[in-house]
Formats: sequence, structure tokens, C-alpha cells
Amino acid sequence: MQIPHDTRRALDVVVALVNTAAEPDQPDGLSDIGALRGFVQEYSISDVGELGARDLAGVRTVRSKFAQVFAAPTARAASVLINELVATAGTTPQLTDHDGYDWHVHYFAPGASVGDHLAADGGMALAFIVVSGEQERLRRCEAPDCRRAFVDLSRNRSRRYCDSRTCGNRLHVAAYRARRKEADSGPSESEQEQVVHGGEQQQDPDHR
Repeated sequence: MQIPHDTRRALDVVVALVNTAAEPDQPDGLSDIGALRGFVQEYSISDVGELGARDLAGVRTVRSKFAQVFAAPTARAASVLINELVATAGTTPQLTDHDGYDWHVHYFAPGASVGDHLAADGGMALAFIVVSGEQERLRRCEAPDCRRAFVDLSRNRSRRYCDSRTCGNRLHVAAYRARRKEADSGPSESEQEQVVHGGEQQQDPDHR
């Protein structure tokens, strides 16, 4: 699947933001303004001024909307959520080549809050996926103890885990060990009983 560079980058930010949400074994990655500031710096989110409590609340709201898009059962349901995101953000497409990047499009309006910035650019990136008929690529990891979001960019849409080197390998190793344990333990009591009964049934004709 061919995705423009700026769209791919926006999707990476969407996924990263969704994965900051608190889980049973994971604290909220946006617990305070300092954490939000770290997120902004890590993902080089441009045109962001001084951050405050209002920004933190706004980004958490956008995060929740993005998560709902990943959970949407149909393209129509996803489109409703995306339309709400970009409408609330007040998108204003602009060509820019800031910070040494080649020409690309920003969808957020000049002076937009960081929440509106993420909603506009991330919403349009998600819209690209839906318009392309690829909504099923917006997935959650299938590992039982992991719910991380990811975008499946494999050619045949076969990716099942957020990271094949961690969750994927871990489950494959666990399955292998389970098979080895089962093989080493020998037949179960019920299987042994079936073998005995089977042998008795085969001997019956000889004892008539």
C-alpha cells in the first residue's frame, strides 16, 4: 500500500498517541503536562506554543476519538468519527516545507492548539485510510496481554501483532513450548484408556 510520507508520519503519531492510553498493566502516558511536552518533542510536532492544562485535556479527548476510530466496526462509523474530528479542529490545508522537510500539507489552522493540530493532521491521515478502502488495516495487537494499536501495512494484510519481534515471537515461543510439553507428557489417561479398550475389543473375536 502506497502512503504519502506526510500521511504515514501522521499515522505514526496517531498510533503513538492511542498507545499512551492507560491499560491494566500500563499507566497513562499523558499523565501530566510534562508527559505531553515530552510527546510533542519526541514526535517533532511543530507550531506548538506553551502547553497548559487545557492542552492536556484537549489531546486526551482527541486520543479517545482516535481510539474509537480503531474500534469502529464499519467505514461509515469511522467516517462519522473522523468528520467530527476534522470539523472540530477547523482544518485549513497549507503547503509547508518547515524544518528542512520537503513540501507537504498541514491541515491544522495557523495558531491551532496542539489538540486541534493532532485532530486535523491525524484525522485526515485516517480519512486517507478509509477512502482507500483499507480501514481493516487499523488494528489492535492480538496478543492476549496486549492491546496496542498499529497500522497493518503488510502487502496481504496479515499482520496480527503490534511488533512481531516482541508480541509475535513471544506467542510463538509459548505455543512451541506448549506443544513440546504436551508431546513430552505422553498420552493422557483418557487416551490410555481408549487404547486399552480398543485392544480388548480387538481380542473379543478370539475368545468366542
